[in-house]
Amino acid sequence: MSEIIIIGAGISGATLAERYASLGKKVLIIEKRDHLGGNCYDFYNADGIRVSKYGAHLFHTNDEDVWQYVNRFSRWYPYEHRVLAKVDNQLVPIPVNITTVNQVFGLHLQTQAEMKKWLAEHQIKNDDPQNGEEAALARVGKVLYEKMFKNYTKKQWDKYPAELDATVLNRIPVRTNFDDRYFTDQHQALPEAGYTPLFEKMLAHPNITIQLNTDYFDLKNKLKNFEKLFYTGPIDRFFEFKHSLGKQLEYRSINFVWQTHNREKYQENSVINYPSPKDGAFTRIVEYKHLTRQKHPKTTTSTEYSIPHLADKTEPYYPVPNPANQALFKKYKKEANKLTNIYFVGRLANYKYFNMDEAFKNSLDLFAKLELGKSPKNKRKKK
Repeated sequence: MSEIIIIGAGISGATLAERYASLGKKVLIIEKRDHLGGNCYDFYNADGIRVSKYGAHLFHTNDEDVWQYVNRFSRWYPYEHRVLAKVDNQLVPIPVNITTVNQVFGLHLQTQAEMKKWLAEHQIKNDDPQNGEEAALARVGKVLYEKMFKNYTKKQWDKYPAELDATVLNRIPVRTNFDDRYFTDQHQALPEAGYTPLFEKMLAHPNITIQLNTDYFDLKNKLKNFEKLFYTGPIDRFFEFKHSLGKQLEYRSINFVWQTHNREKYQENSVINYPSPKDGAFTRIVEYKHLTRQKHPKTTTSTEYSIPHLADKTEPYYPVPNPANQALFKKYKKEANKLTNIYFVGRLANYKYFNMDEAFKNSLDLFAKLELGKSPKNKRKKK
C-alpha cells in the first residue's frame, strides 16, 4: 500500500515524491504521459541532438534553498539567457534596454540618465492600469508597444493586450542600462546532462513507484487508504468540470514545428521572437544547441505556434488571465479547500504560471508545512 499518492511527475510531483520518500514513506506516482519531468522533459532526437519536447526551460532563482536542492541531483553550468526580437528587419534585444531604443529609433543614448529621460518622454503614465495595453504603454510607450508587444501578444494569446489582465504585460522588464540578460537572478544555470536525468535521479529512491502511461481518472476509485494525495493536473478536470457549464478553464497551447538543418548553426541566438504578423503566425524560433552547448554538425530548431488548448488533444501551457477565468478558478479553489488530505499543487492545479524555481519552492514549502511544521521561508541571497 502506498501512503502518498502523487498525480503527475513534473517538478511539483517529483519534488514531493522525493521528499516523502526521504521520510521513509511509500510513494506512488501516477503519470499520464510516457515519461518523467513534465514539460521539462528533454531527449535526443533521431539526429542525436538534445531537444526539449515542450519548449525551452531556463532555470533561474534567487532562492538559496531551491538552488541547494536542485544541485543535489545534477551538476549545472552557468547560462544567462538572452532573447532577440525581429523589429523593422533588425534583431533587437529583449528586455527593452538602451540598445533596443538606439536600434529602433536610430538614437545614440549612452547613460542611464539619458534612458530614463527618454522613457519619461514616451511612457504613458498610469498608476493603475486596467488591462494589458495600459500596462504596456505605461512601461514602454506607444511605439515600442506597437512594434514589439501588441501583435506578439495577439499571436500568443489570440487576444490583444486590451483584452487581458494588466498582469500579463505589467511584467515587461525595462532596463535603463545596456543589460540585455532576460533574467537578473543570482543563479542562472542549466543541468549539464539535461533535465530528464535530473528527474530520474530525484525519483530513483526505492520507496517510489512510478506508473507511466496511466490516467489517474481511470483508477481513482481504486485508490484507497492513502495518507495524502497530491494532484498536479488541471483543477477543473479533478472536479469533472462541475462549475464550467460545458466550458473549461482556458489555456493556450503550443504547436512545435521541428526541423533539423544540415549545418552547425541556424540562427545567432537561442531564441528569436517574431512580433510582426508580416513574418508569419509563429511567435518564435528556438535553437537548442545554443542552450545545451552540444557539438554536432547539424542543428535542430522548433518554430512555435500558439494555439487553443483542446482537452485530450493538446497540452495546456499558459492560463489565460482574464476576469471570467479567474472567477471560474475561484469556484474550484473553494471546492478544493473543502477536501481533507488532498492537495492541489503546481501551475495547472492553481491555474497560475510558475517559473521553475517557484514550482520547486512551492512543493518544498508545502512539504515543510505539512510534515515539519515549518512556515515557508524566503532565503534569498542579497545582490
